[in-house]
Amino acid sequence: MAEVIVVGGGVGGMVTALLLARDGHDVRIYERLPRLGGKLAEHRRDGFTFSIGPSLLTLPGLFLDLGVPLDLLELDELCRYRFADGSTLSTYRDLERTAEAVDRLAPGEGRGWRAFHRWAERCLDASTRTFFAGPPSGPVVEPPFRPRGQRPGGPAGGEPGRSADGPVGGYASRPAGGEPGGDLPRPRPGDLLAVAPGRTLHGLASRFFRDARLRQYVGRYATYAGSNPYRAPAALGCVPAIEHGDGGWYVRGGLPRLADALAASLDKAGVEIRLETEVTEILADGERVRGVRTALGEVVGADIVVVNADAAALYGRLLPDRARLRRIARLGLSSSAFLMLAAVEGRTEGLPHHSVVFSGDYRREFGDIFDRRRPPEDPTVYIGCPAVADDTQAPAGAESWSMLVNVPAGDPARWPTPPEAYAELVLDRLASRGHDLSGRLRFLDLLTPADLRDRYGAWGGAIYGGAYGGPLAPFRRPGNRGPRRGLYLVGGSVHPGGGLPLVAMGGRIVAALVRRDFPRSAPRPGRARR
Repeated sequence: MAEVIVVGGGVGGMVTALLLARDGHDVRIYERLPRLGGKLAEHRRDGFTFSIGPSLLTLPGLFLDLGVPLDLLELDELCRYRFADGSTLSTYRDLERTAEAVDRLAPGEGRGWRAFHRWAERCLDASTRTFFAGPPSGPVVEPPFRPRGQRPGGPAGGEPGRSADGPVGGYASRPAGGEPGGDLPRPRPGDLLAVAPGRTLHGLASRFFRDARLRQYVGRYATYAGSNPYRAPAALGCVPAIEHGDGGWYVRGGLPRLADALAASLDKAGVEIRLETEVTEILADGERVRGVRTALGEVVGADIVVVNADAAALYGRLLPDRARLRRIARLGLSSSAFLMLAAVEGRTEGLPHHSVVFSGDYRREFGDIFDRRRPPEDPTVYIGCPAVADDTQAPAGAESWSMLVNVPAGDPARWPTPPEAYAELVLDRLASRGHDLSGRLRFLDLLTPADLRDRYGAWGGAIYGGAYGGPLAPFRRPGNRGPRRGLYLVGGSVHPGGGLPLVAMGGRIVAALVRRDFPRSAPRPGRARR
């Protein structure tokens, strides 16, 4: 049994801690904030609740197979996209229904959408055997998905593989943590070609669609990784295979209830939680980690330290390493977010849970973000309104809107206009595109990249650490093993990337690496085991 310290209580750190505790290790989490969950958080005011982190859950089987009980609601309409010309596209889990919607938007393009989705499925299939199953050196866990149509086997509530409304998923997770005994995936010769190496996401979209609006729709998936679709690898186009294969899900009460459920599972597994305790240094010699030092000067020994913090914070402050920090800097920063949390009077007829209101010039928008380093003059706006499906999120007769605009990471004091003025510009753009909130706002709270930087320690407020720029970008991210024996990394800034499913996969990978590096010992008496 090893002594394990997890630095940071985000979702990736929580999953890692849970799996290592079930492997018999003595695990403690040190979290600087007064709550677990990291960016999976919410903002509350005057009876309104706003998501300030992930707002859509995909691949819930990754958590159900951990025995984490979730009260899930599957969304009928995944997202509604409104284009600058006023046209709209609604997407659904059902492939044919979505293809028909594409044909209504752009007659004849439904065939291209079906072909695009088949490509996305092949890309995802290849990724599950390689990228999602371990570090670039090779797979260490079983594939996290089963073929489409099979069901997950883990418990949710009391019944295996079910949410509150029935079976979950088409792409379902494997047994949590890649327990020994399962066969590791074997990469196939065609896997590299399946991810369209050398092609950008925009180039991929141009291969399947003539209509510029549909190319813009595909380009949106780059923002799931805080990246520019004109530079990001085509492999990000596998995301639709997840959304349409497994569905889009909401956790009743808000997605942060997932963090609460994970915290309860950690407690049951015997993990010690130290909230409002900042780790300021990782102690190590030239070969291995020795423990950590906290802001209060406490020195705590450990055999294993898992860092669930921005990789730049690790190599810049916790365990300084200039060479690794320079490699991270060469990736460039992902985008950040400008969040507008609106308490809206009245109910909006026909408003879906998730909407995207597109800009008129996507290339110029990303040029503003990544080249000119300023908030876009004509921004794309994401609108999340959970009150559509969950009346606990706003007072009766009102709605809570979480609006997100992609902006450059960095200090908003350098913006051409202050955040309050930029918020007015965004509201004006929304009003001109069918979402006029004039006279309906009870209040509007703002969160800027500086807030994300200060709250989560994200470099410049970048949501996903480094950006995905270039065909090899996914493989240039920091790995899950650190430069000392016993040091591991998990979270959105390292392999395999950001977002709830990927950081959960990262937790499985780290647990499997620890299992290889530190042979499993018998569990302690009274410690929960899977």
